[in-house]
Amino acid sequence: MRRAKIVANGRLDHGPPVAVVDIGSNSVRLVVYEGLTRAPTALFNEKALCGLGREVQSTGLLAGDAVEQALAALKRYRALCTTMGVKNILAIATAACRDAKNGHRFISLAERIIKVDIDVLSGAREAELTALGVISGVHQADGVVGDLGGGSLELIDVHGTRARHGVTRPLGGLALADLSAKSLKKAEKFVKKTLGGLPMLKACEDRNFYAVGGTWRALARLHMWQTGYPLHVMHGYAIAADEALEFARLVHRVDVETLSNIEVVANARRPLLGYAALVMEYALRIGRPRQVVFSALGVREGLLYSLLKQKDKEKDALIEAARGLNRLRSRSPRHGEELIGWTDRFMRYSGLEETADERRLRHAACLLADIGWRAHPDYRGEQSLNIIAHGGFTAIDHPGRAYLALAVFYRHVGPVIDDELSPRLRELASTRMLDRARVLGAALRLAHVVSAAMPGVLPKTPLAVERHRLALRLPGEFAALGGERVMSRLRSLARLIGREPVMLMG
Repeated sequence: MRRAKIVANGRLDHGPPVAVVDIGSNSVRLVVYEGLTRAPTALFNEKALCGLGREVQSTGLLAGDAVEQALAALKRYRALCTTMGVKNILAIATAACRDAKNGHRFISLAERIIKVDIDVLSGAREAELTALGVISGVHQADGVVGDLGGGSLELIDVHGTRARHGVTRPLGGLALADLSAKSLKKAEKFVKKTLGGLPMLKACEDRNFYAVGGTWRALARLHMWQTGYPLHVMHGYAIAADEALEFARLVHRVDVETLSNIEVVANARRPLLGYAALVMEYALRIGRPRQVVFSALGVREGLLYSLLKQKDKEKDALIEAARGLNRLRSRSPRHGEELIGWTDRFMRYSGLEETADERRLRHAACLLADIGWRAHPDYRGEQSLNIIAHGGFTAIDHPGRAYLALAVFYRHVGPVIDDELSPRLRELASTRMLDRARVLGAALRLAHVVSAAMPGVLPKTPLAVERHRLALRLPGEFAALGGERVMSRLRSLARLIGREPVMLMG
């Protein structure tokens, strides 16, 4: 008897998976992505903290035991790629391999193991790819990107989709520990001297400083836990510059093991926290940015972004990710797309002002409105909120996440005012955005009871404000869809915008 083929319907068809092997000064990592797309999702992610660059500054060589660990990790990564059917493997190496005298020999051994050529990035190229990673994952980026690795710090100015020429300096955590013989006082003198004359940092004043790199992310995670921050999502986490400066100063001046919540930082990262904090402190002192924004996207994602066609680069990463989740989890993906046009019309005639960024967030919410339908009815709102608030979205800040999550939550439970679910999540959104989330949630709630989440209905049953009334039109065959349940939800939405509800049937 022939067995049916089992298809992984939980994956999107973006073509064959693509893997990136990233040989850094501290970690050697494999990330396998679902495909080459504007909003890439990782199918598999693993790192080995080998410390290749821990002796390069003092000896000029990659440490012998670190080389063995790295080659062993690469052997496993090659086997993993074979197991996952990955044909396209991109391999890059950074500061340690380009600076070490035995870097070339290590690369030759590594290439034999993973069976692909390894691109040893120059400092300028590494900065460029990091900038592209931030550009790909931050909506309208504006500021200076700092990528702190184990061996080096790359700095590059970004504005929108443009990046200037970057610079690299030997200020990675491992490099600083090596140069200073593990003395933070000596390291501080070197950091101050090295960063003090960089005009690029001074161009950061009153803009954003985008922090990239595993040790800076560990620093941010520690700050999150110490402040009781409601989201444990690293990408887009923002701290006011003066607060970040004080926190960095604290971390680099005390024994990190005495810090509260230090257990949220991996043991292997803790010895480098002080150096990361030191570099952060001086970058902020010199640059005087408005805030620090942490990016989970860097060199690897920049490399993928650089390979996209121009038309794909121009797509909105948030909308593309929401569209993918809509295809995977909604009852009718086309209905989610129709919600965009239906709410466009409503907003156009509602009298409610809407910025371009608020509009794109509303569009994303429309695409995500039905992703929780398989949950128990009592928990659809809660499940949708958690999926969205903690989802792998990029090109969105944390207040935007809160808005999306709450809008879809209200779509399921109604525009309640005093709900007890995640009260601190609501703190991330402004009063204006909370009000808009309730309005949109009520509109989505109405749309789903009119259409039963099926396509083809909403384009023919428009909602708009007409002569100070909120009018839902149910023409011809759609008149039978009207009823008290529809009227109740129309009334609820009308109350939020101060209009009189009316159904125009026939």
